[in-house]
Amino acid sequence: MSLVAIVGRPNVGKSTLFNRLAGSRKALVDDYPGVTRDLHYARVKKGRKTFELVDTGGISLEAQDELIERVVEQVNFAIDEADVVIFLMDGRDGLMPEDEDIAEKLRKVDKPVFFAVNKVEGQQTHFDAAEFYKLGVEKLYMISARENIGVEDLQDDVLAYFPNDPKREEDNTEAAKQTRVAIVGKPNVGKSSLVNRLIGDDRLIVSDIPGTTRDAIDVPFRINDKDYLLIDTAGIRRKAKVRFKLEKFSVVQSLRALERAHVALVLGEAPEGFSDQMLRVTQEAIDRGRAVIWVFNKIDEIEDILEWRKEIDRQIDFRLRHWEFIPRLEISAKTGKGLRKLFPMIEKVAEAHNRRLETGPLNRLIEKAMLSHSPPIVKNRPLKIYYASQPTVRPPTFVLFTNAPEGVHFSYERYLLRIIRESDDFTGTPIRLQFKKRGEKKGARGSRNRS
Repeated sequence: MSLVAIVGRPNVGKSTLFNRLAGSRKALVDDYPGVTRDLHYARVKKGRKTFELVDTGGISLEAQDELIERVVEQVNFAIDEADVVIFLMDGRDGLMPEDEDIAEKLRKVDKPVFFAVNKVEGQQTHFDAAEFYKLGVEKLYMISARENIGVEDLQDDVLAYFPNDPKREEDNTEAAKQTRVAIVGKPNVGKSSLVNRLIGDDRLIVSDIPGTTRDAIDVPFRINDKDYLLIDTAGIRRKAKVRFKLEKFSVVQSLRALERAHVALVLGEAPEGFSDQMLRVTQEAIDRGRAVIWVFNKIDEIEDILEWRKEIDRQIDFRLRHWEFIPRLEISAKTGKGLRKLFPMIEKVAEAHNRRLETGPLNRLIEKAMLSHSPPIVKNRPLKIYYASQPTVRPPTFVLFTNAPEGVHFSYERYLLRIIRESDDFTGTPIRLQFKKRGEKKGARGSRNRS
């Protein structure tokens, strides 16, 4: 997936532009410089194109003489990782020396760079912003992210550099025969050690220092006449602990690795159990429609394994029931314990991720479910489900045509998900339900998508 990075000085409106392009209020916006200290990211879909948007954030400065050095550092990491860069400046402040330093750096990169002047709302401001043409760039985008002026033209030109999203159906391609497995988790849980143990080689650097792996590393692998691609990723840290710019961008690399994967091995430490960070990574994988296996490493450090398993079961029953379909494995990358179960489980969830139900049996299943548990009443009329189909896999996605998509209650949707899961083996894979009004076209207004 393509990556778009927004860079610039503090308080020029990067977070406002990020929110405008992402269609959300995900990034914190304030008039005080340096409010955005962590990396904000969002997956943005416009028509048939999708990209990852990154707000590099304002830079908190303790000393003004560090300004140029810190800004250039931020830009360096942004341009290294991004496919497209949006350089944002402030039309009210005018052209600043730091802007010229950044512009000079960006002129030397071999990738598209869009120069945009923000906070250009009135005629006088527009006139004042003309000084930015001193930068000598071919085109300047005069915009107001807050008022949504000129943003659409900027967005359209950025999107022109990206291809349309390929269709996800890969059933008959050579690529479909290779199961892509991303190993994700916070730093220092043993991701690289696991890959090295699996391939019997010290190909990846292993260290006790968190963050050794900073790039996603692809490792082709074959076992039991099946082809795999192991993607070892940089660790995903809790945001409050992400202090170094390089590590911040490693988070984005990990998310991009999830985009390429079929199966995500969410790695945690057995002594720690389910950490909040492990659950956040799981949610990222599920949101992207990836099959998931929970892998607890360092099981050799557990003294009472039976009591440990009971505690894990209690945690699932207490707060993770919606993820009961995710299998878990106990391993030790250090000793090799439990690894013989890993690839059979990967193959199992990969098959579930690619499972398709025939249309006839699927509709009989939904009809039986409706007879067993009647749909809710919507506006004094019973909800009707006329027809169901499964247009795509990876993940299995089911479309249900109904008279009132907006009237499908959350509880009834969960009921239908459970019925579908019980009909076949969907271990490890999310299932998506889409509710559409009968006769409407794909993507028409009124449809509901849930996963």
